Amino acid sequence: MNNGLEDVVAAETILSDVRGAEGQLIIRGYPLVALAGRWTFEQTTHLLFTGFFDDLPDAAEFTAKLGTARVDVFEKTRGLLGPMSKLPAYDGMRAAMAMLSDGTALPDALRLLAAPAVLLPALIRLQAGDEPIEPSTSTGHAADVIRMLGRSDGAGALDTYLVTVSDHGLNASTFAARVVASTHAGLTSSVLAGLGALKGPLHGGAPGPVIDMLDAIAEEGDSAGWIERALDDGERLMGFGHRIYRTRDPRADALKAALRSFGDADARLRFAEGVEQAALEALHRRKPDRVLETNVEFYTALLLEAVGFPKHVFTGVFAMGRIAGWLAHAREQALTGRLIRPASRYVEPVTKDAA
Repeated sequence: MNNGLEDVVAAETILSDVRGAEGQLIIRGYPLVALAGRWTFEQTTHLLFTGFFDDLPDAAEFTAKLGTARVDVFEKTRGLLGPMSKLPAYDGMRAAMAMLSDGTALPDALRLLAAPAVLLPALIRLQAGDEPIEPSTSTGHAADVIRMLGRSDGAGALDTYLVTVSDHGLNASTFAARVVASTHAGLTSSVLAGLGALKGPLHGGAPGPVIDMLDAIAEEGDSAGWIERALDDGERLMGFGHRIYRTRDPRADALKAALRSFGDADARLRFAEGVEQAALEALHRRKPDRVLETNVEFYTALLLEAVGFPKHVFTGVFAMGRIAGWLAHAREQALTGRLIRPASRYVEPVTKDAA
């Protein structure tokens, strides 16, 4: 029996390729290192969308249309924000997104692409007792998110993050989105499936605990000692190891570079680098038969903390970037694939008598 569909090819795609043995992520033909910090999230999403929407404009007009979509989402969901702010931010965001139309055209995709960027900052502010800040059409996507948070710095770092997590092969949430898209249910239904899968702690819920680990180590003041005791107790070091990559996660280095360019994070970054070094030394010494390198979660947590997101919404920010991949995969599946209907093997003996 296959455990977790390991090595099963469930789709053919032109969107991304995770080359675990080489430590590479390819997005539509470009290595991640060629995009992160160089291309905007809008440009990267335009690349992912190319060929899947007949009326896709050029990248500049696409950026303008996404700005208009942010305003449109705010107007459509304005009346929902108060009630949704009573829920955890991720659940409130997901519930509000469920109210968007379930079409398959470019305007539907743009509204969904814009939704997390609009809803998450609004819900964060409402839960802190502040009024939401309306989106603007005169700024870039990441910069508008920072502005809607009520902050002024960190747009470049956030933009790099959104590009870095925009797509990553057939991960759990992307597969969930493709399964729903294969039924021709519509883009909103596909995205909601992705959001449900992303919420789990084995997928998108992982970066927050990195902050807990770093805070605990900082309080104790002894990185090596804390790490050794954690490993003695059988605990997992958050931000290390990956199911696919057999080398260092290339996304970790992209985010680390973005943090280096963001001066507000200097002291925290230097501390985290020391923790990273101590953790890698301990893992390599104690588990030499396993490949346990730094993964994307480690520097994701530091970057999102630096630009002003509380740790309980990190998964929502992940969705803000990964929704680009979900939408592209959903369109690819609906246009080129069949209904996804795998077989199962029944293993319970037929011995029961209904009478």
